Amino acid sequence: MTDERRLAHSGFTLTRDYAVPVERVWSAFAEEDQKRAWFGDPDAFVRGEWAFDFRVGGRDVAEGAFHDGPVSRYEATYTDIVKHVRIVTTYDMWLDGTHMSTSVASFEFVPTDQGTRFTHAEHGVFLDRYWADGPNREVGSRGLLDLLGTHLG
Repeated sequence: MTDERRLAHSGFTLTRDYAVPVERVWSAFAEEDQKRAWFGDPDAFVRGEWAFDFRVGGRDVAEGAFHDGPVSRYEATYTDIVKHVRIVTTYDMWLDGTHMSTSVASFEFVPTDQGTRFTHAEHGVFLDRYWADGPNREVGSRGLLDLLGTHLG
């Protein structure tokens, strides 16, 4: 680790097709019990603080300690919500109390003949010792979309 001050930018777009209606995928984000059921992997970490306020200007917090590892903290603010169409957030990630990144993420919900096409687009700014973590964010987001897919059945 270093005390060097630097930053890096990283972005990605992930698209998934889920064989359930838009309303079902939307509920997985918009309803607290639904989001809590899939957001994060209880096999990977022990959950800590949780807050859920799904509205423009609302704030979500998800904190957890990885088994034998660091504490991860996600703090998001909803900047735009159009029911069954899109969600836009800004969010910060912290690792063991150190600010690692700030991101803008959008989630789009498009009905298809087979269910829902879901697109997650994100741009992050990674800070200081975490400047090279951009690819890991995409891997982590892929894992969350896998958990969402399992939850949706």
